[in-house]
Amino acid sequence: MNSLPQRKPITQCTISIVLPVYNEVAVLRALRSQVIDALAPTCCQVELVFVNDGSTDGSAELLDQLAREDSQVHVLHLSRNFGHQAALHAGLTHATGDAIIVMDSDMQDAPSCLVEFVDRWQQGFDVVYAVREKRKEGLIKRGLFFGFYRVLRMLATTDMPRDAGNFGLIDRRVLDNILKMGEYDRYYAGLRSWVGFRQTGVVVERLARHDSQPRVSFLGLCSLAKTALFSFSSAPLGLFYAIAAVSLFVFTAFTGFTLYHKCITGLAIPGWTSSIMIASFFGALNALGISVLGEYVVRIYDQVRARPKFIVSRHVNYALQDDSDADLEEELAETLANVESMRSIVVLSPSADNFAPQPIGS
Repeated sequence: MNSLPQRKPITQCTISIVLPVYNEVAVLRALRSQVIDALAPTCCQVELVFVNDGSTDGSAELLDQLAREDSQVHVLHLSRNFGHQAALHAGLTHATGDAIIVMDSDMQDAPSCLVEFVDRWQQGFDVVYAVREKRKEGLIKRGLFFGFYRVLRMLATTDMPRDAGNFGLIDRRVLDNILKMGEYDRYYAGLRSWVGFRQTGVVVERLARHDSQPRVSFLGLCSLAKTALFSFSSAPLGLFYAIAAVSLFVFTAFTGFTLYHKCITGLAIPGWTSSIMIASFFGALNALGISVLGEYVVRIYDQVRARPKFIVSRHVNYALQDDSDADLEEELAETLANVESMRSIVVLSPSADNFAPQPIGS
């Protein structure tokens, strides 16, 4: 068995935390403080990458203020609301750390878990994902999440851990491989599992939201579940085999039923009701199959169009701005020095009367 890779000392490492934000102004300052305090015992360098996904509640202004107060804070303002997975991808592309932690900004992912993630990474694991054993949410929502993760694990062609969402840590080389993937519709937890490397889970408790208004709607969660199934399972296409099998069975049974009454009992064949029911049933199956094909066509079309997954309107980090200003000041000082040097040079031009061309070789 291969040994786990050795990490450089944690004091020489930078940990990036990517936090998509959509209308979370009430908790951003507390979240920033809790994350920094949680990672303080590790003595590592910290980079906070907040991605403002088109917030309308004042989150953008507060994030800019946090960036002014703390050079560790980077803020990416997207040009509009692109969705959670697109915002997450934007943050990942701008993260520069040796390890990258992904967490939600609604306080449901506990910052107290971060030290254990980093410890597991230091032990040599490339992926450390949170296993959400307890969820402080409604019964129906808990049941839907429970069923989704188990159905996905059963149908996926890649081993998908149960109850593992986005919350977790990945090594830089894992991120580099994820960023090479060109999927337009992305399911981050699935991509993280697909790349492989050494992975381990940490059991965590999914905390309650700070308010009762989830930022991702039920339809949004359904869309994400659909993306996960279509991206990591061929089961939707297998539906056509099921339709063909059911069609053959019903055709055989109905034909046998008809011939039996026609040739043996002499009874009249039942009327149009059964025929209409069968036609409606297979019409519904065909419509379902066409819908599945249409879903694949739409995804292929989105992929071929190759539109950007997100657009960053502004990147705010005052440490970068200070470095840029220092570079400009240094360049300006060098230019002024060159000008002063040029002024001190006296150029004597020969008089036209005294100038005469000399023959070559003289």
